[in-house]
Amino acid sequence: MSFDRYGSDVLNSDWRKPKNGRSVEVSADTGLVVEEVQTDFCGEIVKVERDLGTVILEDRRQKRRTFPLGPGFLLDGVPVILVAPTRKGPAQPTRTASGSVAVANVKARVARASRIFVEGRHDAELVEKVWGADLRIEGVVVEYLEGIDDLSAHLRDFGPGPERKVGVLVDHLVAGSKESRIAESVRKSPIGQHVLIVGHPYIDIWQAVKPERLGVEKWPSIPRTIEWKKGVCQSFGWPHRDQADIARAWQHILSKVTSYADLEPALLGRVEELIDFVTV
Repeated sequence: MSFDRYGSDVLNSDWRKPKNGRSVEVSADTGLVVEEVQTDFCGEIVKVERDLGTVILEDRRQKRRTFPLGPGFLLDGVPVILVAPTRKGPAQPTRTASGSVAVANVKARVARASRIFVEGRHDAELVEKVWGADLRIEGVVVEYLEGIDDLSAHLRDFGPGPERKVGVLVDHLVAGSKESRIAESVRKSPIGQHVLIVGHPYIDIWQAVKPERLGVEKWPSIPRTIEWKKGVCQSFGWPHRDQADIARAWQHILSKVTSYADLEPALLGRVEELIDFVTV
């Protein structure tokens, strides 16, 4: 029997194949135990945040770490690419997200002249998600203003009147704030009787979502020297480098809202009040 002192020809095999095999996609199902290769953190998958593109692992000491979905994990020593589990189709709702009885096969009403103004895109998206079905039936359009500073100018352009009422939802409407001074100025103006300005006490509409829906006891306290939304993301261990990260964080928060029960009462009453004002 001859012996090849130089070994086999590496070119006759797949010499580029990694030692442990190439990564394959695996659904990041709850209960699966994986290891993150860069940190050697090994734990059970307890949660997947689809909108953030992250997975949460918990080790045997109940310590949790958050990692991005994708490559960089080992499953039984084999490299894998973790992907979000497939969604299941939702059942047909019998009520709207606001708690109203869902009415099937009803066309949206032609838009009223009256409007509801909110401060920003996130406010508008939250109102749409919870009250959208009701607003379409009532023919109410929600517009966002990119801030409250130019509210008076927006109102002058719109021209409120008896048949063109405007409801305005304002963030952080508390005594002594800039927002309260702007609201008071509008109330005292000639168009004030056709405009209803209400607000919630939260720094941002994000805080109107109950914190337990995000798996935390309360929203973090962020120093004024730090941009609030970035500070929140940093506190929660979420990506926060740029505006795209902030947008993904909001979509993640919004995904936790399925009905009015996920929102704080301080917001619920105010939105209902605005809807009543512009539809009466």
